[in-house]
Amino acid sequence: MKTYLLVWFSSEGARPSEINRRLTSLGFEPMQGSYDFIYNWNSNVSVEKVLEFGDKVYLSLQGTGVMFKLETM
Repeated sequence: MKTYLLVWFSSEGARPSEINRRLTSLGFEPMQGSYDFIYNWNSNVSVEKVLEFGDKVYLSLQGTGVMFKLETM
């Protein structure tokens, strides 16, 4: 499975390079195209695991002014 992440920046928030650093420290890889980042699970995971990971993303981005969307397939 893979989780795709789309990020919306605010000019009043953290710099894109800082957001990139935070997300790559969680295991995301930057990508080009319809999404900004991808996380490879390398196996099937439960909805609970995806939600736990979403909580980690939320906590990592909290206070940065960034909005995000996760999509796991």
